[in-house]
Amino acid sequence: MKTKYIASWLLTIALTTGCREDFLTVIPETALSSGTFFVTEADFTQAVNATYVPLRQMYNERAWVLEEMHSDNTYYARNTLYGAVDATENVADFAVPTAGGVTANDNVLVQYRLNYQIIARANQILALIDGVEFTPANKNNLKGQALFLRAFAYFDLVRLFGKVPLHLVPVIGREDAALPLSSTEEIYAQIEKDAKEASTLLLNKAKQEAGRATSGAAKTVLANLYITQKKWALAEPLLKDVITNDGYSLMPDYANAFSTTTTNKNNAESVFEIQYMEGSAGYNGNQIYRFIPSPISATEIAPITGTSNPQATSQESNNIPTPDLIAAYEAGDKRKDASIAYVTLSGSLAENKVYPYIKKYAKTHSLHNNTGQNWPVYRYAEVLLFMAETLNEQGKPADAATYLNQVRTRAGLAATKAASQAEMREAIFKERRVELAFENKRWFDLTRTGRVKEIIGAYGAKVKANPQAYYFPKGAVPPPNAFTVLDDYYGLPAVESALTPNF
Repeated sequence: MKTKYIASWLLTIALTTGCREDFLTVIPETALSSGTFFVTEADFTQAVNATYVPLRQMYNERAWVLEEMHSDNTYYARNTLYGAVDATENVADFAVPTAGGVTANDNVLVQYRLNYQIIARANQILALIDGVEFTPANKNNLKGQALFLRAFAYFDLVRLFGKVPLHLVPVIGREDAALPLSSTEEIYAQIEKDAKEASTLLLNKAKQEAGRATSGAAKTVLANLYITQKKWALAEPLLKDVITNDGYSLMPDYANAFSTTTTNKNNAESVFEIQYMEGSAGYNGNQIYRFIPSPISATEIAPITGTSNPQATSQESNNIPTPDLIAAYEAGDKRKDASIAYVTLSGSLAENKVYPYIKKYAKTHSLHNNTGQNWPVYRYAEVLLFMAETLNEQGKPADAATYLNQVRTRAGLAATKAASQAEMREAIFKERRVELAFENKRWFDLTRTGRVKEIIGAYGAKVKANPQAYYFPKGAVPPPNAFTVLDDYYGLPAVESALTPNF
């Protein structure tokens, strides 16, 4: 996916199913369908490229809302001039209106649909690819990518919703579209099956085209699944394989683990990242503009973005680092200055006009609201922390320290003092928070460890007790229902529930 972006008309085609039962079947020559499109290796390559595409919107717009700002890591800066509370604030406030297991929250709906776009496209590829003859090695690589992406999408869905419909073949009619909800265990089993097969079909990082899924990425997803299920003994050999054989390494400088808007993409630490490209082709992101505190003047934003045409913004501000996260960094931790910076907003209504922002994604670029840095999904540092956790949960805290300390050493910190299993468990939990801050990991760490009510309950109490410390202007307070919905899963999308009798 490094350079082979597909034209927008192809990316939005409905990959509808069809059959080629015999030569008498007449297919309109002007229609693009499975009968006319999926006939060559190039067709499948383009279809796989299209299967990656929803990830770009997902990570630019919604994943950080549902998986990072829905935690104690980041919050929003309330602009009282906006009046009504919006859907994104509801997520940050743990106040998503939910009834009968469904919600009308737009962030939930879009994330759900984007994941199913990936699944639908992967299903179409997997249903047809074995029926077309072309180079076996290339076929395996394309098939492996489709399996990886389907596993990846279902892993996101099951962690967000718990139960979702399990579509594994193309939908050809309304009767096929409304499947019943599969259990969490059934979805886990399918993710395991897909990720396992993908890990055997995909190329490793040294041989794969940059930006595409690799065997190491598939093994990391599978290990993450096992860790979520607390199947530690199954995760350990996978992680050992990735560490020993897949050619990843920590970048010497933490700040260089993340790409700029034009360079350093898919570097030695990158296991899997979402690809963006600055410019007018439509492959760009604009995350920093969604995150930057506002209202900010052109003069104030210019040093952050470095554009030739800095422009003031006044939108609602999201994903602002919380005081809690900032306090979680130990003295001397190099990651803090690489991840968080501060800006003074002359037009802010808050008494303290100084706000933190996510420096990790504030990369200089050419044009306002148009960025090209990639989004890190899995990094080698997380593989090391996964291994530390896996070993510790099997009663080997001393062995776990070896991997934890590799991450701490790069951050400029001394070796951990944790000795017992309980101490090491907490040390790894805290290390994940600061190492992976703003990478959409915190919410899933809270849910899989069963700590949502404990941690978010205490965090919410602090926000309500001192709103001004959490970026509210003087006199403004969180809504009455803030921090009242502390469930591990989101409700399913109400719009989708209207289309099915199954939820």
